[in-house]
Amino acid sequence: MNILITGAYSYSMDQIEYLKGLGCNVTFVQDERIPLNIDVSQIEVVVCNALFLYTDIKKFINLKFIQVTSAGLDRIPTKYVEKMNIQVANAKGIYSIPMAEWTILRILEFYKNSSFFAEAQKRKKWLKNRNLLELTGKTATIIGIGDVGTEIAKRLKVFNVNVIGVGRREVSSEFIDEYYLVENIETALSKSDITVLTLPLNESTRHLINKTNISKMKEESLLINLSRGGIIEESALIESLDQGKFLGVALDVFEQEPLPEESNLWRYENVTITPHVSFISDKINERLFKLICENLKNYIKNTTLIGNCEGFAYEGTGNISKKQNTI
Repeated sequence: MNILITGAYSYSMDQIEYLKGLGCNVTFVQDERIPLNIDVSQIEVVVCNALFLYTDIKKFINLKFIQVTSAGLDRIPTKYVEKMNIQVANAKGIYSIPMAEWTILRILEFYKNSSFFAEAQKRKKWLKNRNLLELTGKTATIIGIGDVGTEIAKRLKVFNVNVIGVGRREVSSEFIDEYYLVENIETALSKSDITVLTLPLNESTRHLINKTNISKMKEESLLINLSRGGIIEESALIESLDQGKFLGVALDVFEQEPLPEESNLWRYENVTITPHVSFISDKINERLFKLICENLKNYIKNTTLIGNCEGFAYEGTGNISKKQNTI
């Protein structure tokens, strides 16, 4: 079986030898962003992240299976893949824990005003700040209850937070107190002290957080995005920030990455910006390689894949199904 792997994952030589031991004839490409100039006509399996943004997938005339190293599928030409009946599996559950931890960190940074005390320490000033909030009793809305959303909800419940879920079909979870379909998102937003975005980017979710939905949020609420930048209409967010909206906004993803220096988002004291790192931890490499290997074995045996994607409508668990469009 001919397999192409890319630098989207940092393979060791031992790991590549392990893949060969599975019966794989391995071709390795370090940089996905450079269009391939090699013959890929006999490649049956590809493990990548953004390869098909830079190299035409139609060159892979024998492609049968794609394993992406991301949780999202927005970098895959989904219509073509579905038309050609190519199997796809995402990195289901690999990044959920560090992303959930990052979310809790950001919430507490705003509620405990950590930037004030960090600045005071730099200046060697003994300054008190009485504007500290308690997370207990607050209401948080998580839009997109998949693996990441569930891990966030699990941690919020430890703080006695009322958790609202939003999606395209109802999800039952011990960590969710209320649930609204996306058609009723305005009701959920109006109740929320904290709004967390953990949904995939597709045609139905692009700019879901627009001027109208931002206007439904509480003035002193938090907005946290760790999914995809295109979920938020950045011009509408900037307009609301200019008007004094939000206690805080935490952004790890942006419509354009890297975020340009001229972006107005850099200038707000109540906006924290990180360079798409919420998924990073010391555990993910081990988890991801294990998932890649398990899915290759399952593909070879023609058995069910982890995070198997048979179509391209997100079900909220990291799985994909043709049956219905869901966040």
